[in-house]
Amino acid sequence: MIAALNRRERMVVQENIRIPELYRQKLIRYAESFQDLAKSLNTMECGEKVSGETDRRDLLEEQKTTENRMLISHNLNEVARIMNSLAEELSYCRPIEERYRKLLVHALRAESIYAEQFCYITDGEDDTRAMSVILHTDRKGGCQATQVANMMSVLLNRRLQLSAASPYMVGQEPKSFVFMEEPKFVALTGFCKVTKENETVSGDHYSILESEKGRMSLILSDGTGSGEQASRDSERVLDLIEKLLEAGYEREAAADMVNVAFFAGGREYSHPTLDMCDLNLYDGKCSFCKVGGASSFIKRGHHVEKISHDNLPLGIFRNAEVHTTEKKLNHGDYVILVTDGVLEAMEGEDYETIMEETVGNMEDVCPGELAEKIMEASLMSCGGHIQDDMTVLVAGIWENVSS
Repeated sequence: MIAALNRRERMVVQENIRIPELYRQKLIRYAESFQDLAKSLNTMECGEKVSGETDRRDLLEEQKTTENRMLISHNLNEVARIMNSLAEELSYCRPIEERYRKLLVHALRAESIYAEQFCYITDGEDDTRAMSVILHTDRKGGCQATQVANMMSVLLNRRLQLSAASPYMVGQEPKSFVFMEEPKFVALTGFCKVTKENETVSGDHYSILESEKGRMSLILSDGTGSGEQASRDSERVLDLIEKLLEAGYEREAAADMVNVAFFAGGREYSHPTLDMCDLNLYDGKCSFCKVGGASSFIKRGHHVEKISHDNLPLGIFRNAEVHTTEKKLNHGDYVILVTDGVLEAMEGEDYETIMEETVGNMEDVCPGELAEKIMEASLMSCGGHIQDDMTVLVAGIWENVSS
């Protein structure tokens, strides 16, 4: 096994695969152009002065123009960062060990599945987490790639799963497939939400994003107030965040971008919150990113830890105050995200401490049941009078017994 080789020997057998130099240089030049344009927009803002004789309408229009210019500048700088990162991205492609290649080729051929060009794909930190192979079959109607993943898992004695970006079927035409090693942990999620009395829609929205890199992101937004406008605002937050994260933005940069968008919107009453929790299912690390969100909690048996930051919601200032907290999760831990309606429904001024004690006294159940129990406790505490939209989002993490 490659694990028996030292690092120097590994580097000998690895082949560096980089974006062709011509296109890499183009990306760098594009990035430089975007950075220069962003710099010119910033300079333009600093150089312009508003005359003291300018009336209020002109002043507001000038302020709006400046804010929009800063938003564009911010976008250009972040796109430039992504381009530079892509241009310098270096991957390693290492051929699979010969004995394993022969084993897989013969076993798959017995099932009329033909494989070639096996290799490990890594960023240099982990040598065998992802495996690439070209597959085709002469079976009529083809076969599911998940069946190949199961066969390879047995043959290699390691649990592999089909990459989300790979084709679902193996057909007669050769195609490239990527199989990922299953993460150390699995996560299950559940939620519960209720709408404020006399309202037809909730101002809270949540989303759960999963990536093929063994990551899961929980996202929760609470719109200002309640009703349709609050619902539109929090839904817009989720839509923007999802698109930015999928485009390659860092979590903090994405939050800042959404903040700028709401700040430039100019509506004084529109300041939704943003809660993000990123779970790494390979090592159990957990990262909380908050912009005005209510306190979150980690439940470890009967012990509960509060994650809280005193910062303002989105859109109040041009630069968001984004707070990030890193934690390590273990088998059986739960992550709990709530909107402020859930906490404020708890009886007493120190409602966060009451929530900690309440959740700590609950038995470990599936995430959906835990979310419902937390909501029931809040509703009982407030006598069933729902004064604000309430949402509970729970993720539980357990060791993957099949990995």
